[in-house]
Amino acid sequence: MTSPAEGCLRVGQAAPDFTATAVVDQEFKTIKLSDLRGKYVVLFFYPLDFTFVCPTEIIAFSDRYSEFKDLDTEVLGVSVDSEFSHLAWIQTERKLGGVGDLAYPLVSDIKKEISTAYNVLDPDAGVALRGLFIIDREGVIQHATVNNLSFGRNVDETLRVLQAIQYVQTHPDEVCPAGWQPGDQTMIPDPVKSKEFFASV
Repeated sequence: MTSPAEGCLRVGQAAPDFTATAVVDQEFKTIKLSDLRGKYVVLFFYPLDFTFVCPTEIIAFSDRYSEFKDLDTEVLGVSVDSEFSHLAWIQTERKLGGVGDLAYPLVSDIKKEISTAYNVLDPDAGVALRGLFIIDREGVIQHATVNNLSFGRNVDETLRVLQAIQYVQTHPDEVCPAGWQPGDQTMIPDPVKSKEFFASV
């Protein structure tokens, strides 16, 4: 486990690597983040299994997983629960508060090492805040958000940000303005050339 210097983790830094047990297709498997190098990764933390906001997020990411896969992206969900709790939650029907079968792994952070490395652990509650990190093919963090425990994240916005990251990484001479969606006009970050964008909006 690698930890960021002095607990400070920022966009542009290498994502802390980890090896942990995850539930994949109702089986226990070892997941190592660095094994996913070459793909984009959406790594999101949630506080606990068998809670209230969490299943809505986890199900939403699973139901939209094919859209992430089409963007050469893996999704990983992480909480401080054990792999046994993850499995029990997956084996519980959605209408009964479970999440059912998922399209991506749920990772166990029972020792709280991963949430500590990503600086999302709430030490008073003993659980992770709703942190979400987008990691690029080189293992570098390109996006990070952290919500408190009371409200969930938006899959559409995660996909939009992921697509913007991928666009600027393949078009290094362009930048994406606010609210950019695939197909929208971009901007040349130059005092003269940027006027073309501003003149058109």
